[in-house]
Amino acid sequence: MTVIAVFNQKGGVGKTTTTANLAAAMARNGMAPLAIDLDPQAHLTTLSGLKPRVERTVYSFFHSQTPLSELVTELPNQVNLIPAHMELAKVDMLLSQNRRDLRRLKKAMQDEMLAAGGTPVLIDCCPMLGVLSLSALMAADVVLVPVTAEYLAMNGAQQLDQTLNGLTAMGLHRPRKVFINRYQRGHITSEHVAAELAHRYGRDFCRTRVFESQSVMEGSGKNQDVFSYAPDSESAEDFSYLLDELIESQFIRTGH
Repeated sequence: MTVIAVFNQKGGVGKTTTTANLAAAMARNGMAPLAIDLDPQAHLTTLSGLKPRVERTVYSFFHSQTPLSELVTELPNQVNLIPAHMELAKVDMLLSQNRRDLRRLKKAMQDEMLAAGGTPVLIDCCPMLGVLSLSALMAADVVLVPVTAEYLAMNGAQQLDQTLNGLTAMGLHRPRKVFINRYQRGHITSEHVAAELAHRYGRDFCRTRVFESQSVMEGSGKNQDVFSYAPDSESAEDFSYLLDELIESQFIRTGH
């Protein structure tokens, strides 16, 4: 199954809500996803309603070599989560950016067979390009890039191009898909950004647009994904369509 890094070098583009709701869509399709919160802000963990002790989070993997599989919590929506803690911010001081340290996450996932048996893995990345994000990009098979319908977010996606090109130069090519998030129908900026992204990324730009929605925000405030909070909403439909497109394009592979 596919390991997906959800990443953009600009904050506030919806990486966490994308991870949470795409994982929920997978769970509703019987895919038993694993989500890893690799952001020291721990927003995915908070959104999931968890307040774990630091030793029960992914920080313990980096600090104490705790096996990843011992840190998994099953959520009520059937998503498995490895939570984060603010102490995760210390990882950049604990580890260097040499290839051995950056491969620790990938090696552990392989050794523990966390992506085996048809299990998709989504990694919610922090926007800073340090040890954590580079570890996620090394571990990932593909990179999913949410871009909000605003010009600054589009610039963040362009910075990511440079990062992925750098990985390709190191022999670590990572296919990507870009999709527009918080899209506003008929809004001039939304339309212009969508057109620019479609031109820039071509086949790597998703047809599916995730519209601006109160359901996503309200659900997050109640520690629920959009399928749990408002299963008949337009946003639930958007994330279902996004998952379908990613599977149909074989960006997410469902085979063993």
